[in-house]
Amino acid sequence: MIQSLPTRFLRPSTRTLLSITRTRAINTTARTTLATAISSSKPSRTSLPSSLHQSCTMSTGTKSASAASHAELNRNSLFNLAGRVALVTGGGTGIGLMATQALAVNGAKVYIAGRNKEKLDKVVEIYNKDVEGEIIALQADVTKKEDIAALVKEIESREKCLCILVNNAGISSSSVTTEASDPKELKHNLFDNENATFDDWTETYRTNVASIYFMTSAFLPLLQASTERHPGWSGTVVNISSISGQVKSAQHHFSYNASKAAAVHLNRMLAAEIANAGLKIRINSIAPGVFPSEMTAEESDEFQKSHIPKEKYEDKFPSARPGRDIDMAQAVLALVSNQFINGETLAVDGGYKLAAGL
Repeated sequence: MIQSLPTRFLRPSTRTLLSITRTRAINTTARTTLATAISSSKPSRTSLPSSLHQSCTMSTGTKSASAASHAELNRNSLFNLAGRVALVTGGGTGIGLMATQALAVNGAKVYIAGRNKEKLDKVVEIYNKDVEGEIIALQADVTKKEDIAALVKEIESREKCLCILVNNAGISSSSVTTEASDPKELKHNLFDNENATFDDWTETYRTNVASIYFMTSAFLPLLQASTERHPGWSGTVVNISSISGQVKSAQHHFSYNASKAAAVHLNRMLAAEIANAGLKIRINSIAPGVFPSEMTAEESDEFQKSHIPKEKYEDKFPSARPGRDIDMAQAVLALVSNQFINGETLAVDGGYKLAAGL
């Protein structure tokens, strides 16, 4: 019978061969165990044992990536926001309300901020029911630094951190006619138009761009505190921009589209500079296409929901319909939950940019 020699007496090449053989055997055993556990379990209900989840790894040279259990891949885990605190600006109607519902239904405590206290209170009255989280109204004007500072102080007095900030507050701008037959007519439409003013441009930028900058920077300490309190999580900001900032057409409102383009670029600058400062806070934005809101539909119903007829867009872009609450909710939850997305702008437009040739 041949006795095994200690590996220190073997040639280097032999030791290497033994190491490779043992690694392959371990990996084969792990894969076999993993496959057996998966094949014998019920896909929709059963998760892998925690011990198996901890031990199963996929070898990638000197690095390894943990395998996720069934429970971690379940929808209830992927988008579970229990214990998270959120703030949504402009949360009383439109996309802000869609985001508020999505977060609260999935367990987050959601503060909504805006200038119209009546609308905020109505959201609490109507929608703070049958949710796993909670909706709380706080009146504030996010175009004023003193109101933003007061909002930070109020959240600090109630919470130890802020996990999610959705900068949704926004306004439209005065419209202009771009169709013209000669330069004099176009000049008249764009310059002589009494609605084309510096104040219009300034106010649009103040709300759609500057408020994002000041809100995000003011809440950095609370956002970083969320990262430090919740392992595997990073404080996150979702800025609501628009595909109007990505298309070449002015769509009859230059100042609005220019402000949304600025918001897209501001999103990327904030993400880069915050990361360079060593903070683990993710900054992303959503560029919605046509969604029902008081801006697009010019009104809302008794539930503070707006409506756009589907047939109005049947022949205009691939989706052949305006966006729905569910479309926006899925986008918000994706950017909030996915810890591997940072500095991006997600277009949720039903193919509008495709139809526009972009």
